[in-house]
Amino acid sequence: MAGILAWFWNERFWLPHNVTWADLKNTEEATFPQVEDLYLSFPFAFCIYMIRLVFERFVAKPCAMRLKIQNNGPMKAQPNAILEKVFTAITKHPDEKRLEGLSKQLDWDVRSIQRWFRQRRNQEKPSIVKRFCESMWMFTFHLHLFIYQIWFMKTMPWFWNLRQCWENYPYQPLISDVHYYYIIKVSFYFSLLLSQCLDMKRKDFGLMVVHHCTAVLLLTSSYVINMVRMGTLIMSLHDVNDLFLQAAKLANYTKCQKLCDLLFGLFAILFIVTRLCIYPLWLLNSTLFDSWEIVGPFPSWWFMNFLLLIIQVLNFMWSCIIIKMVWKAFSKGKVSKDDRSDVESSSDDEDSVSYGKNIHSKTSNGTTDASDTNGYLSSGICSEEH
Repeated sequence: MAGILAWFWNERFWLPHNVTWADLKNTEEATFPQVEDLYLSFPFAFCIYMIRLVFERFVAKPCAMRLKIQNNGPMKAQPNAILEKVFTAITKHPDEKRLEGLSKQLDWDVRSIQRWFRQRRNQEKPSIVKRFCESMWMFTFHLHLFIYQIWFMKTMPWFWNLRQCWENYPYQPLISDVHYYYIIKVSFYFSLLLSQCLDMKRKDFGLMVVHHCTAVLLLTSSYVINMVRMGTLIMSLHDVNDLFLQAAKLANYTKCQKLCDLLFGLFAILFIVTRLCIYPLWLLNSTLFDSWEIVGPFPSWWFMNFLLLIIQVLNFMWSCIIIKMVWKAFSKGKVSKDDRSDVESSSDDEDSVSYGKNIHSKTSNGTTDASDTNGYLSSGICSEEH
């Protein structure tokens, strides 16, 4: 294991020329980021996950009950041993040939079997109360962390002058608040990985696992090579979007449609301004050109900037999706349903009535789930996150 770590953290790749890990050891005069610091993130991740469970059980859920959010999930499929065996052991999305075979075996029409599989898949989706509790936890966590971040960053010279992120790099002493902030953020993403594995599997499970792993890689890499000044700026830029996104979700779950539309509109504007203007024109520009001028390129410089450029490409893609959703909202007078909504749409009127009662929407046919952007937008936040 030690050999693998030594190979991974090769100083010739990660550090500028003529700089070694020995040069960045802690001294009495200055403290620098150390790989060993990140070991704290594992127990902290477990603690954050447990705090989340307690918060959702004793804070968020009572709030949902007080707000009279219904705890019922999608309509359950009628028990059927044959279809259940196919669903659990073979496929959740049977093809046309299998549907025809099941139709002959059960003496059901194909449409009824399709409806059964659709209802059975929806049974595994979380209820509105569950999603409300998750969003309330995310909103509360990001709010406190964002306030803490702005509180200590507003006094830092590199917050106002981006060139300060690279002056005397990498021999920049680590500030204790930055150290705590990074450990909390890494722990938070580890806790999300833990919850992804332990909670009910979502449609975007694979996408979110990749996203969280990428976020952890970016955070740990920027911490170890002491690019924490720029790292905190990039994270703060992304965190502010999370606040409005989660607030819009909460308003949607409580059927406050006007407030939901307002918050989602603010989120859309803020997302586009931060991701398409501030991030590329200031932060990305600094990592590409200021760092080149002051520090000069080295192997991990290319690696980090490559990842940051990928984030910008994703930001552009997500912004296009948001603009499309906002355009639909204006054209229809309401926010359109996200393509990756947790509840699948039905192709027939009967199912539309059944599912419409369970989708968190202002209208009876359940067409507004735009603030629940778990698939498209949350994966871009941090790293997004972030």
